[in-house]
Amino acid sequence: MDKTLPPEQKRCMILDSMVDNKYRAEIPEIVDLVVNSCSDKGCFDHVDAAVIPSKESLIEIIDLIKDILFPGYFGDQTVDRNTLSYHVGNEITELFGKLSEQITNSIIHECNRYEEECTECIDRGHEETLRFLRKIPDIRSMLASDIIATYEGDPAAKSYDEIIFSYPGIFAMTVYRAAHELHRQGISIIPRIMTEYAHSAVGIDIHPGARIGKGFFIDHGTGVVIGETCEIGDNVRIYQGVTLGSLSFPKDEAGNIIRDRKRHPTIEDDVIIYSSATILGGDTVIGARSVIGGNVWLTESVPPDTKVVIEEPSLIFKEKRH
Repeated sequence: MDKTLPPEQKRCMILDSMVDNKYRAEIPEIVDLVVNSCSDKGCFDHVDAAVIPSKESLIEIIDLIKDILFPGYFGDQTVDRNTLSYHVGNEITELFGKLSEQITNSIIHECNRYEEECTECIDRGHEETLRFLRKIPDIRSMLASDIIATYEGDPAAKSYDEIIFSYPGIFAMTVYRAAHELHRQGISIIPRIMTEYAHSAVGIDIHPGARIGKGFFIDHGTGVVIGETCEIGDNVRIYQGVTLGSLSFPKDEAGNIIRDRKRHPTIEDDVIIYSSATILGGDTVIGARSVIGGNVWLTESVPPDTKVVIEEPSLIFKEKRH
């Protein structure tokens, strides 16, 4: 203790320490309670299990993927044609190391969790990473079509650069298109962590299992929900608050939800869905070139070239009295 402190301040500090220690003495008992609760089969823990993929590392991976998909747009490095190969080479090398580690963790985790024989997990982690990296040119092409669709569909957009830098729909689609490819490769956990991170960042919830064609435009975006088994065609435009969801959850004889069935709607090419519309059900198909108005609730299919709107509400105007 500082000897230069006034006596009254010293006494206060000693008293504070005594009170603090009195309560801290109860912490070991609380620790025991928490540890013992880990033996309760009704609770969850991840003790004595393989390392699970790291959310923090996957956020870093998303940033790397963005840099590679849009060279020169993000980060503090200036990239020109002479340095492009060097820049992309460094980025891909770093991404390979980080992503292969997380994919390997995912594979090992699944083997341990489900008591499957774990063989050559590290090799498979590296192979799956290379498989993903080879898809980057195709992902870039799909994202380019999304950016062009956004520019052509939004008169407020002044440039492609503005869209890439600032539009939440493009960020959500960037993460989704990368996560979707990992999902197609059968990588567990990682794709969902990625899209849920995008969901938390921009309020757009796209399951990595959904299938979305080229030229997809999400305008504004907040509150958009796209379910796992959605199938969306080319050149589809949706607005904020749109839900493409499940109508019900079929269950087996034991009352357990039956998974891996189509639960979400199919949206064909060139459809426009306006804000806060809700379309539900795995058998629901919205035909090509149809327009679904705002606040519409649909649980049945719509033929091509159809416009669906709710009946216009009657408005009452009352003169304000002073």
